[in-house]
Amino acid sequence: MENAIIIVFVGLLVFASHVFTGIFERKRIPDVLLLMLIGLLLGPIFGLITPSDFGIAGPMFTTITLVIILFEGGLALNIETIKQSIRGTTALTFTSFFVTVVVIGLIAWLAFGLSLVAGLMLGAIVGGTSSAVIIPMTQHLKIKDDSKAILVLESAINDVLCIVFALALLETFFVEEVKIGLVVGKIISSFILAAIMGWLGAMAWSFFLNKIRMIRNNMFTTPAFVFVIYGIAEILGFSGAISSLAFGITLANVDMFYIGFMKKHITKKSISLNETEKIFFSEIVFLLKTFFFVYIGLSIQLQNVLAMALGLIVTIVLFCLRIPVVRFSIRQAIPTFDMVMFSVMVPKGLAAAALASLPFQRGLEGGEFIRDITYAIILFSIVFSSLLVPAVEKYPRFRSFYGLFLRTGIVKRKQAKTPAPGDDGKSE
Repeated sequence: MENAIIIVFVGLLVFASHVFTGIFERKRIPDVLLLMLIGLLLGPIFGLITPSDFGIAGPMFTTITLVIILFEGGLALNIETIKQSIRGTTALTFTSFFVTVVVIGLIAWLAFGLSLVAGLMLGAIVGGTSSAVIIPMTQHLKIKDDSKAILVLESAINDVLCIVFALALLETFFVEEVKIGLVVGKIISSFILAAIMGWLGAMAWSFFLNKIRMIRNNMFTTPAFVFVIYGIAEILGFSGAISSLAFGITLANVDMFYIGFMKKHITKKSISLNETEKIFFSEIVFLLKTFFFVYIGLSIQLQNVLAMALGLIVTIVLFCLRIPVVRFSIRQAIPTFDMVMFSVMVPKGLAAAALASLPFQRGLEGGEFIRDITYAIILFSIVFSSLLVPAVEKYPRFRSFYGLFLRTGIVKRKQAKTPAPGDDGKSE
């Protein structure tokens, strides 16, 4: 009987997710928020399910979700778009991350009573944005392709920055020093070598696609190969997330890479994914996203009221910090509407959740507080982003208020390919 109830619930959840997507498209009430609400009701509020009930399958599921979402997000990126957005991506990503680390670190040190290193570690844990939240949400945003690329690439790079810096700061409690050169070298190698591995894997796979398609039930072989690339990258100490994203980008733009020595020495031409395969991967992402956000809701800790209150304060600080960061880091011509979207898209997710419990597990003083406040920040940041995005789209006055702080003199609305809702086409 219990198994039957679970199966019925899973079926209803999938139907509900389709309904939530329709609500988002019509009313702009984010499906992410509604799915998290289901998780909160089932877990922290009524206590029907806990993350521990899933055992090792829970963390494994979240990792699989991240890999597939990054891969599918890469499929939507065009190389020319990436070239145009890379400057803005680099400036926004590193400025946002390091400003967050310093400001939140100082607040945690001076106001929350944590040590300076513990405070900086909290800043590193919550310093990025979540790929698993950003990528699904950007698919519904009415912003330029360049702007979408900036948000997607920023979230992928942030995952690596959060993990490397948080772990490096964690180690200082045991080795008494941080080797800056080692940390920087690890970041660079993690980015570059992971991207090369994803590119090589995608190029190799593109030459086998025709033969693979002759096998029955072959549709899932491409995601399976992405898992292999991700796993090898992680085993070698590189970023599996960056490899997955690079794999998707390369497959989507494989014709642009089939040049030079490849044309001279390789007679068999590479091929890309067809529309049927892309639609199939999109359906997989939809299902994984549904259960992922419910699982995130289940994982939120609500018992520590003080941590929840302080988490709310920190989240407000993060969203306030984001405005000047966007204003001064984005120097290229981007519509004001897109700049406003950059300012409200600050959700935390998988990387923060995975890192949150490490200080407590390692026995650090204040580790439990770091875990609880991080979970609170994840909850409130996703809620804020989910509510602010439709508010920006629906209410011109709200959008104009944000725009007051973001105008640079070089940003004009008429440059946007898709006008914002309610836009009259005039420059701001």
